[in-house]
Amino acid sequence: MDKWSTSRRHFLRQSAMAAGSLLAAPALIGCQTAKKRLGVALVGLGGYSRGQLAPALQMTEHCYLAGIVTGSPEKIPTWQQRYSIPDKNVYSYDTMHEIADNPDIDVIYIVVPTGLHAEYAIRAANAGKHVWCEKPMAMNVEECQAIIDACNQNGVKLSIGYRMQHEPNTQTVIEYARTKPYGAIQSAEALAGYAGSGQGSGWRFQADMGGGALYDMGVYTINGLRYATGMEPVQVRSASRNIPNEVDVTTTFELAFPNGIKGSGKTSVVETINRLRVDCADGWYKLEPMQSYSGVQGVTSDGKRLDQPIKDQQARQMDNDALAILNDTPVLVPGEEGLRDIRIVQAIMEADRTGEVVDL
Repeated sequence: MDKWSTSRRHFLRQSAMAAGSLLAAPALIGCQTAKKRLGVALVGLGGYSRGQLAPALQMTEHCYLAGIVTGSPEKIPTWQQRYSIPDKNVYSYDTMHEIADNPDIDVIYIVVPTGLHAEYAIRAANAGKHVWCEKPMAMNVEECQAIIDACNQNGVKLSIGYRMQHEPNTQTVIEYARTKPYGAIQSAEALAGYAGSGQGSGWRFQADMGGGALYDMGVYTINGLRYATGMEPVQVRSASRNIPNEVDVTTTFELAFPNGIKGSGKTSVVETINRLRVDCADGWYKLEPMQSYSGVQGVTSDGKRLDQPIKDQQARQMDNDALAILNDTPVLVPGEEGLRDIRIVQAIMEADRTGEVVDL
């Protein structure tokens, strides 16, 4: 069978069934000579790769688009022409393991549907390549841990694609959680959603592929509450999920943090919401929008503007992750960060299902 003959639909069905800032440039794992820029292969050429990651890789200083992995052969000519990708750096999902023998590719970026992250991240690690995995990290804690274990066993770095933690205004909020310039944190609220129809037939509307509001946008709210407080929640106090068909279109939840801090979240694929607010003993601050591609804006109760611009969020994220590899330093957002969010996702689902408080 020709290596491109498997259709995208067949691939998704079969795979779903099978899946249960300083540059020192030291030598890379498995390389004889040091590199100044890392070659990145994108696995999955859907909207995020096409509209965000590939263009961002044209702006990066420390990495570049070196290869592609796709189950849609009709996409290949356009990508090769637009990004000058040679034939030897083009792979199907069936031949992805052969990247192990390709010195042009140092990093494999997993951008397939969430339900397939574990399978393809583990394949990437087993090929001896560093792994960048889009959020949400995987479907459950066990899959997250399997990805972490595979990367550790193969001696490669793992980064999760939380672009907001690389964004400067978000980093200011993270610093406020440490320094508390407005006094002790009392509560935090995170809202993330977009006004879609809530109906469709793609993977985002399939529960076993990671569809629905909680997986799709909910990790922004969960991660936001965690970095805004600088704490890990101890309980899911309540949760409510609106599931008209197979997946949720809106989910609300309340988390309990140490010291009596309350964290409330809402995520939706039928309502446009985009805010992170922290209320403290002596004031407040917020980001609104908290996670827009076009930029993050914020303000504090005493009138400070949080509006430091950057050229491109994804480019900043990938350059930071590339530097961590080149310098052999810790990544900003490791696999353990993705696992913690998925543990909370699962607890929110349990709280909604049982109506009980769920300890974390």
